[in-house]
Amino acid sequence: MTILVFDIETVPDVESGRRLFRLEGLGDQEVAEVMFNQRRQETRGESDFLRHYLHRVVAISVVLKTPDKLNVWSLGERDAGESELIQRFFEGIERYTPVLVSWNGGGFDLPVLHYRALLYGVAAPRYWDNGDDDQSFRWNNYLSRYHHRHTDLMDVLSGYTPVARAPLDEVASMLGFPGKMGMSGSQVWDRYLAGGIDAIRNYCETDVLNTYLIYLRYELIRGRSTRQAYDAECNAVREMLQREGKPHWTEFLDAWK
Repeated sequence: MTILVFDIETVPDVESGRRLFRLEGLGDQEVAEVMFNQRRQETRGESDFLRHYLHRVVAISVVLKTPDKLNVWSLGERDAGESELIQRFFEGIERYTPVLVSWNGGGFDLPVLHYRALLYGVAAPRYWDNGDDDQSFRWNNYLSRYHHRHTDLMDVLSGYTPVARAPLDEVASMLGFPGKMGMSGSQVWDRYLAGGIDAIRNYCETDVLNTYLIYLRYELIRGRSTRQAYDAECNAVREMLQREGKPHWTEFLDAWK
């Protein structure tokens, strides 16, 4: 079985904001502030978190686990355009037909990716199949909330109950994993404006690795893994990060209890 754990980081889609709100002549930062203000008005001041279709993807990080390898990385080069990132993500699904794993992927990441694929015309027939082309997908596909071809850990562990949902950072920390390190999602836009795409990609990678580690524990409580196998998988992650030798992975290992 091939497992693809994924996480995305986004910034305001100022090009769409400029078009939708007729803000020609304003700079990106000014357009974004109008978008945030518009959202605050819609939510009566409760939130400035933009609607899904107004997010632009700037990083997609993945953990790929196959029977013979384990890798974690961010798709594309640091200066890759959004369309390339979206294309690479769905090409991975076309190639491997993996089990997708996420934290709130059903509530945020995948809807954003749907809208961005729509924007760029990215074809992904395997992903969108619900049994018309492959009968096995009728009972287990990526689109159904209750199928396991995509496991949204936040959704499943909360029993699909919104009031029981928990943040990735706190669950990871509770389990002895590093959790968020050096950044939060609310800081991504400011980091992006400051040219900090490398820091954003590193942050996204640590989030996706926390998600994978939680997934390993989830497989343990499901009875699909033994304690011995779980410990072996965790050791494989440690060894992979040691081989990588990158500063954010060294920090991750130091924080892993």
